[in-house]
Amino acid sequence: MAGTFLAVGECMVEMAPTGEGTFQMGFAGDTLNTAWYARKCLPASWTTGYFTAVGKDQVSGQMLDFLRQSGIDVSQVLELDDRTVGLYMIQLKDGERSFAYWRSQSAARRLASEQAQLSEALTGADLIYFSGITLAILPEADRNTFFDTLRSARRAGAKTAFDPNLRPRLWESADIMRACVTEAAGLCDLVMPSFEDELAHFGDQSADVSADRYLAAGAGMVVVKNGPEEVICARPQERQAFQPSPVQNVVDTTAAGDSFNAAFLGEYLTSGDIAASVAAGARLAGTVIQHRGALVDCFEDA
Repeated sequence: MAGTFLAVGECMVEMAPTGEGTFQMGFAGDTLNTAWYARKCLPASWTTGYFTAVGKDQVSGQMLDFLRQSGIDVSQVLELDDRTVGLYMIQLKDGERSFAYWRSQSAARRLASEQAQLSEALTGADLIYFSGITLAILPEADRNTFFDTLRSARRAGAKTAFDPNLRPRLWESADIMRACVTEAAGLCDLVMPSFEDELAHFGDQSADVSADRYLAAGAGMVVVKNGPEEVICARPQERQAFQPSPVQNVVDTTAAGDSFNAAFLGEYLTSGDIAASVAAGARLAGTVIQHRGALVDCFEDA
């Protein structure tokens, strides 16, 4: 079985402290993290692609090289003369991470500015994956373009998966965030929220409430992640709960949800088995959070 997994969003330069007073440069971002792990989880017969916009400068070139070396197809990436990629810096204090961002003029904000190129990138994908951050960084007109292009891709046979990844600071307002995320859910075969976000920003009192709300918006299936608590998988006429195995040594929860999504989708796209998909997602996320950083090459011990 072969197919194409396409993630859409923003990959950024990451500056992470080394512990020696210096910083190490890397590349990360929520949808990129999922694409990176998906490449490792999916069979070799599958293509894993990434669609974004970058500049034509040296650091953009380094980013594209990194993605290629990771086995990710970047042939459709939009390259712009007048922009470059965003950057964030990780800061540590008493073991707690905080982030400073420079992304207001990042090239990725224009990934949907050329509908023809966006449509070409989405054409032929079997699974299109995006997040709330993908939507949040787009101007309103481009967000509408993205939705229209996604609808066309679904009519042509593509499946869609969406992690709401609610980040209010990126949006014009909390109300716009909630409205756009709800609209996006209605365009998706699979919605993969984290309950902590849904509680904070929608006021949901349980994971089941989150599942019900996204199903009511039109989602085909909802998988609600909830840290060490039960994962809820809900479809209109079916609901299951799965308890992940406990993780004893949590070091860094960065990319926990992104890696869960990748392993879940990697299993679900090939077997269609929900229980096996949740188990795969929980197993990988549980391994990732026992290491530092977003991209952990931990597959020998996963």
